[in-house]
Amino acid sequence: MRHNVAHRKLGRLTEHRLALLRNQAIALLRHEHIETTVPKAKELRPFVERLITLAKRGVAAGEANGKVLHARRMVLAELVDKTVVGKLFDTIAPRYAERAGGYTRILRVGFRRGDSAEVAQIELVGSEYNPKAAEEKRTGEDPVKPKSKGIGERLKATARRMRGGKSEQGGSKAQAKGQTKGGSRQTSTPRKAGGS
Repeated sequence: MRHNVAHRKLGRLTEHRLALLRNQAIALLRHEHIETTVPKAKELRPFVERLITLAKRGVAAGEANGKVLHARRMVLAELVDKTVVGKLFDTIAPRYAERAGGYTRILRVGFRRGDSAEVAQIELVGSEYNPKAAEEKRTGEDPVKPKSKGIGERLKATARRMRGGKSEQGGSKAQAKGQTKGGSRQTSTPRKAGGS
């Protein structure tokens, strides 16, 4: 019987399970969305929501009576990354000031290819992840660089130049020398492919 058993063990020892949840919470608060298996996402949800509630209470209490500092220290006991804790108190907690709870959302994505584990994306509500937004932002700022040639294309171009055929720059070195010396272009007879 599993009476009064609150959490999943996730196949790990207690210390390992806590380390996993802390690492995933740091990643979720930093990137505002992560992909993981469904049982891990279901365990991560209350862990992160409790931290957000602590931060919200601290921010709401104000600086006067030192409750912000106490709340920050309580969150730092769980998350060791100070930049993530700063982001939690500066941007994430004020975002949910009017929200009573339910700060995260779990979306089932599909099944993992290797072991067919069900995969879910967990994200913070209000910061819906749009993968195309990053692309649009990047293309809006500066044009996309042309694709560089692969090694195969460079080898083919070198082989063409060595054989005396046309290169992409408009001719071989010998043809370039002929243009600069006499002013007129020297023409060379093309080689036959047959070999005579």
